[in-house]
Amino acid sequence: MTWFSTWRQAWPAAWRRAAGCLAAACLLLIGGGRLEAQAPLSEYAEADIQFGSAIYTAQCAVCHGSTGNTIAGVDLRSGRFRRATTDNELRGIITKGIPETAMPPFKFDPPQLTMLVAYLRNMRDFESRGVALGDPMRGRTVFEGSSACATCHRVNGKGPRLAPDLSEIGVSRSAADLQKAILDPGAAIRPINRSVRAVTPDGKVVRGRRLNEDSYTVQLIDEQERLLSLTKADLREYTVVMEATMPAYKDKLNPSELSDVVAYLLTLKGLQ
Repeated sequence: MTWFSTWRQAWPAAWRRAAGCLAAACLLLIGGGRLEAQAPLSEYAEADIQFGSAIYTAQCAVCHGSTGNTIAGVDLRSGRFRRATTDNELRGIITKGIPETAMPPFKFDPPQLTMLVAYLRNMRDFESRGVALGDPMRGRTVFEGSSACATCHRVNGKGPRLAPDLSEIGVSRSAADLQKAILDPGAAIRPINRSVRAVTPDGKVVRGRRLNEDSYTVQLIDEQERLLSLTKADLREYTVVMEATMPAYKDKLNPSELSDVVAYLLTLKGLQ
């Protein structure tokens, strides 16, 4: 089935929801009331959510990120919005923007707005669909034992700093994101987490994980867990390593172990 035929099948559902929203808006104008009820998640059409995901990726992820939480104080995946309660209010923010902020207005037609709102309302669950979650306690055992994850990652103050700290990973990453990172780290690694290789003026080779970088300097933690700050102009060589240092676990964890580890990582939300 082609993309166009899938879109053609989904389009009527989108138009029906858009027409329903228009009718509700007309009733509000006539009656002078306000629609407070929020449609249950199950009432959003699957096709609308699917295509809303594509719209979000193309138009919104540039600023909000794929996980919806790259802007300070904004977490779209939480399903709670500071400036909107109803779907109509969400549509208003999308089409009008937010004055005196970086949020611009967007010109979407009614079906596109319906799809985007449907995705925002289901963002976290949509990304987690198809991801089996196991037992977090068994997952912790695998994480600290047979998979050797704890030999590189730090959790709640325990463990080395060679790899990113996972103490709050359950807050920022969905189940689908975590599973992808475990099975294929190279495809899921974030730019700031890429390792670097530098050669100092005296010929010493330094390898480590970036903590911060600007046009002139880079701060990293090397393989001996030492914090270093290097001035780029002084280096003989400076290279960002594109390959992930973390091994892929596609053939190292069975399906049960994978679901257990993902479930454990989702519980990591920092020290309470």
